[in-house]
Amino acid sequence: MTAFFNHEGFDLAYVDRAPDAGGAAEPVLLIHGFASSLEVNWVGPGWVKTLAQAGYRVIAFDNRGHGRSSKSYEPADYAPEKMAGDAAALLRHLGIGRAHVMGYSMGARISAFLALAEPALVATLVFGGLGIGMVDGVGEWDPIAEALTAADPSTITHARGKTFRTFADQTKSDRRALAACIMTSRTLLSEDEVARIAQPTLVAVGTTDDVGGSPAELAALMPNAEAFDIVGRDHMLSVGDRTFKKRALEFWAAHPL
Repeated sequence: MTAFFNHEGFDLAYVDRAPDAGGAAEPVLLIHGFASSLEVNWVGPGWVKTLAQAGYRVIAFDNRGHGRSSKSYEPADYAPEKMAGDAAALLRHLGIGRAHVMGYSMGARISAFLALAEPALVATLVFGGLGIGMVDGVGEWDPIAEALTAADPSTITHARGKTFRTFADQTKSDRRALAACIMTSRTLLSEDEVARIAQPTLVAVGTTDDVGGSPAELAALMPNAEAFDIVGRDHMLSVGDRTFKKRALEFWAAHPL
């Protein structure tokens, strides 16, 4: 059942699912990617069900500008620091002092900013769909903003822009809000900043993903990270991959709270 809480004037939608077996459980906070939502990124691909069945308390929310959460058309509202602040506020709203945190794509970047700003809240990290691109960048994104706001989608010629426009239309997203989000949410982290992330971290990227960049290169910059190749999967399909779920569960089992 979806609930809402307010942070910085945004009504943010979230789900908080207890483990199937009941009782006390380690919390896992899930942070979705750009143009997605908790339903598209985590419920549909089976993450919420898989984690609950494995005995975890699963918390997921719609980032500002996405899903059922409030929208803004001001790019400044989508700085990663602000979006990480939403994640921290949700944990505090739920009385959770420490959690496993997993983000996919933009959500991985938000998770990194959360770990740097609120290290005591973050026990472990899983970065999905974003490797060294967190530092080096993930290609040119201005054409994506243009594609999101194009009046006629048939006029879009940029391949990645067309992909994200189609995805935004399929998810019935507010494309104007997404265009504002993409202008500021892709702030890069420096190598020094990444090196300060000391939590145990799993970096998982598809072997045919042309967005996220090498997981091994990012993991090599961090003091306590390991890489995982999601074999044969691109950026859109990696998120629901069974081998990714299996590896994440193994990682959390090896690094309990």
